[in-house]
Amino acid sequence: MNEFAFARVLHVLGVVLWIGGVAMVTAVLFPIMAKMKCATERTEFFTHIENRFAPQARWTTLIVGLSGFYMVHVLDAWNRFTEPRFWWMHAMVAVWLIFTLMLFIVEPLVFRRQKAKMSQRDPARTFALAQRMHRILLSLSLVTIAGAVAGSHGWMLQGG
Repeated sequence: MNEFAFARVLHVLGVVLWIGGVAMVTAVLFPIMAKMKCATERTEFFTHIENRFAPQARWTTLIVGLSGFYMVHVLDAWNRFTEPRFWWMHAMVAVWLIFTLMLFIVEPLVFRRQKAKMSQRDPARTFALAQRMHRILLSLSLVTIAGAVAGSHGWMLQGG
């Protein structure tokens, strides 16, 4: 089962790099940017950060998705998706799906154009929206990670 252990290592490292990056942006960089006096400067700074972090986020979400699918397949754990006590598996898929759609479809194909227009029209609102989205996604991610760690180590919801 060395391949399984390797998949788990890739999965955990991918989550650490991906959600750790989201946490850094949300908890450290957004507060720094919020103190910038010029809303346009904030938006430009955020765009530079996003352009640097997006490739890392894309690669890590890809690794996390592939390794997660592999582990479920090897364990033949598909039935867990029918049991409420494994809610954290649903949450992992949901968080992964949200980020994957954002990173590979919504952001490059839709949001990039809209963001440019919104940034010119109302940079303060654009910044606030980005900050709110990051807070929500980070919160969902942290609840999911906590549930996955607890659940995978035997701490389950009762009734299942």
